[in-house]
Amino acid sequence: MGFINLKKCESVSPLPGIRLKAPFGERIMLSHLEMDAGAEVPRHCHPHEQAGVLLVGRLQLTIGAETRTLNPGDVYLVPGGVEHSAVAVDGPVKVLDIFSPIREDYARPSNNALVPAGKGG
Repeated sequence: MGFINLKKCESVSPLPGIRLKAPFGERIMLSHLEMDAGAEVPRHCHPHEQAGVLLVGRLQLTIGAETRTLNPGDVYLVPGGVEHSAVAVDGPVKVLDIFSPIREDYARPSNNALVPAGKGG
């Protein structure tokens, strides 16, 4: 794959108040997620394993039957097939998620920002 300039990746807005950029390789995907204050990812599940780290803000995250409020630096793991949801609390949130295998629904516009050789990004 190589280097990707995240600033040049096209954002996808799957839900109101939520934007993500999702560069990927053959078997792994990163998702840089930004949520406006109060934005919500409703309860859902998918077959992909998901791991993440909260970068900015506070995030109320429910995995299965357990709910916690995360602070920057907190890490979470969501097994494939487990229901989960999230709400940005007390302001905007930035999260880095990792998915395996890649989520095809996020992949379409995401690898259009490869840094050309010699450009350094």
